[in-house]
This record gives sequence, C-alpha cells and structure tokens, in this order.
Amino acid sequence: MENVKVLIIIVIAFSVLSVGSLGTCDFRAVYNFGDSNSDTGGGSAAFWIAGLPPGETFFGRPVGRASDGRLIIDFIAEHLGLPYLSPYLDSIGTSFRHGANFAIGGSTIRPLNESMSLNGVSPFSLDVQIVQFGNFKVRTGYFYEQGNAGHRRNLPRPRDFSKALYVFDIGQNDIAAGLRKKNDTDFHASVADIVDQLAKAVQNVYEDGARTFWIHNTGPIGCLPVSLHYHDIRPGELDKHGCLKAQNAYCMEFNSKLKDRVIKLRTKLPHAALTYVDIYAAKYELIANAKKQGFVGAANICCGFHEDEIQVYCGHKQSINGTEIYAGSCENPLDYISWDGVHYSEAANRWIAHRIINGSFTDPPLPMKHACLP
Repeated sequence: MENVKVLIIIVIAFSVLSVGSLGTCDFRAVYNFGDSNSDTGGGSAAFWIAGLPPGETFFGRPVGRASDGRLIIDFIAEHLGLPYLSPYLDSIGTSFRHGANFAIGGSTIRPLNESMSLNGVSPFSLDVQIVQFGNFKVRTGYFYEQGNAGHRRNLPRPRDFSKALYVFDIGQNDIAAGLRKKNDTDFHASVADIVDQLAKAVQNVYEDGARTFWIHNTGPIGCLPVSLHYHDIRPGELDKHGCLKAQNAYCMEFNSKLKDRVIKLRTKLPHAALTYVDIYAAKYELIANAKKQGFVGAANICCGFHEDEIQVYCGHKQSINGTEIYAGSCENPLDYISWDGVHYSEAANRWIAHRIINGSFTDPPLPMKHACLP
C-alpha cells in the first residue's frame, strides 16, 4: 500500500511538471464554428428576434443563446480572459478584436436538402461558415491596414490569427438528421463523409494560418429530454441512466470515427495542435450523476411545456382546447441540466466547461491554456 501511495505521488508530480514545462498558450482570440450549442446570436441575427426567457439567468435580456445564460463557448472565453464572442452575422454593437463566432443554430457539417422552416436546418452548414471565415479574414485585414486607430479598435489584428484558438462544435444536427430518416444503413454509410467534411474544414483553416484546434465530439442525443418525450419507449430501449441506447449508438459511432480522424490529422498537419474534446463523456457523466451534483433528474426540462403529448417549446404560446399555454421557465434554472429539452442550462454548461477546460475530458489530457505547440 505504501508503495502504491509513493507511485501515485510520483505520477501526480510528473504530471504537474509535464504541464508546467509546456508553457502557457497566449491565445489572442477565439474563432468558433458550430450549431446552437455554441451560437451566441448568429441565428437570431439571421432568422428571428431573440426573446425571453432565454438569457434571463445571466444576461437578464435576450442575447440569442439557446440557454438561460452562458454557453460552453462563453466559459471558454472567460477562462482565456477574452470578451464573449460576437456573432459574425450581427452588425450592431459588435467587436471582432478578439475573435468571431460563425456558429448558427440548426447548422450541420454536411449541407442537407432541408430548410429552417421545414425542420430547423440552417443553410449555414460548416462549409459556408468556413467561406465566411475566409472572407472575414481577408476583409478585416484590408480595413485594418487602411483604417485609423479608432476604426481598428473593433477589428482583429492580422498577426493574431495564428495565435488564436479555433473551436469546432458541430455534428449534433447531422446525427439528428440521420435519426429523422430512420434508415440505419444510410446513416452508417454517411458517417465517414460527415467526418471527412469536418476534417476538410479543419485543414482549410489550417492552410489559412490556424494552428491550435479544439474539436468537440457530439453529446448523447439519446439522453436529451425532448428525445425521451417524443419517443414511444419500449422495454429494453433505455440504458441504466434513462437514455435511449440506439440514439446514443449513432453518436458514439460518429465520435469514434472523429477521434480517429483527429489522430490522423496530427500527422497530416505537423504544425498544428489538435485537441479532441470528449463532450459526450462529460455530458454523460453529468447526466449519470445529476442528483449527486446538485441537479434535479436529467430528464426534467426547465423551460417549455411537455405534458400529455403536448409539446410547446420554450418561450412559445399555443392554444390547447381553447386555453392558451405559455411555455415559460422554471423557478430556479440553476437546479436543471436541461434548459429547453434540447440545450443545456447555464449551470450545466458551467459544469461541463470547467471539466473540459482542465483537460479531464480531452485527448491529449492537457488544460486548455497548455493545449498549443511551443
């Protein structure tokens, strides 16, 4: 036993020394590509007027986020000492000095022949977001060189693009599309192409000067309360934590192939630091231990009305048998993991963010501020 204690102490000491020897990354900006899990107002700027209850907990006003408060990307910005990211599409009150957010709710990796009005799929797929980034870099560089000090204040410094953190948080809607089509054969055949297109996007940004990547896998869709509410659950379909096993299997297949590709990209892109972030494991651990972590059951929804097969989403109104139902928020969102049945609450986002930022759910297992090349 004494030998085991000594070994543990040595391992811990070695880990601390190893991290310390890496030095601290000096991230000057963050550029994010994604969907509603990291959309800080781009979808609102493009498609709808933001309204409460979303935003009520932290911001106290509508800010275009699918949560009561901050998202994981917001906690990442805070951790790095940077401002919250302005959406690329938002033209009012924006500053891009320390990065930009290209994420749009409903976005997919692969372009789909669907629409926002039909089933909530955004036209801003990942390939479009990468084009937007390219235009953004070229145009801001031009205006930075041509402008005066006052004009430059809200523009990124051209030299900072290579010193930025590039976050990819997208893929959940591709899997949701596969689930909608209810064709396992087609989905399994599509996964390789979905991962290929994500890898292509990473490579395109790398060729444009990016060097540090933080690549999220997708969370457990089968644990989302809305999945459970809409699904006619049969015996044996749920795992021990109340999640749909078949839906989570889709996620795990995608995640496995994504991790393999990230590992291969490390060889293909020798001047890049690529961190694979296991969002699935982090979220699943929280869901599995909801009450131990101070939350109500993970299947509970804070904002929305989901009873007796009636589904009214957060902030919406609907007339049911002559009675108008307003789908407001719960009394204390801090007690909930799920904000609206699909997206996570600020409290859950904080819990997850802290554990990925410290390297507990990343490969390699390094804290974010050490996840760059020297």
